Amino acid sequence: MNIKQSITLTIVGLGLLLGACSNSSNTATNPSASPATTTPTTTASPSTAATTAKTESGGKHGGKGGQTIETGVYHLEFIPQPEANGTHLDFYLQKGDNHEAVPNAKVTAQVQLPDGTQKALDMKYDPVDKHYAALLPGTAVGEYKVAILTDISGEKVNGRFSFKK
Repeated sequence: MNIKQSITLTIVGLGLLLGACSNSSNTATNPSASPATTTPTTTASPSTAATTAKTESGGKHGGKGGQTIETGVYHLEFIPQPEANGTHLDFYLQKGDNHEAVPNAKVTAQVQLPDGTQKALDMKYDPVDKHYAALLPGTAVGEYKVAILTDISGEKVNGRFSFKK
């Protein structure tokens, strides 16, 4: 191995090491990025960057078969269900390894309709089915983008989802 190859390998190794360290220690070294003020969006850990929802099937991780996000100690799951006069939106907000329901959050769905207009819906907790729900009126065809905003005793945990009709 010549000196150029050794230097190149050293630089690449340092770059990977520094990249891994900066990702894992971001919240530890940045006190302004506390979990109470972070805003994850559809599939990852707490951060201010957008993430993308994944679809989960069956009972894996407490799943109901919808789009899910695992963020910190929270499991977010979104399930849109078509109805004659609109779309029923179900949102499961769960905490911990056992995915226990969080019944005391303020939950709002901000929906961008296919024509670009915005609609905000307050989601109410259903204690029987242990999830939040709202009816999105209308039957427009196209892609809907949904931001679910939750406030759990001052802690903000948000997710971004989408669905098509």
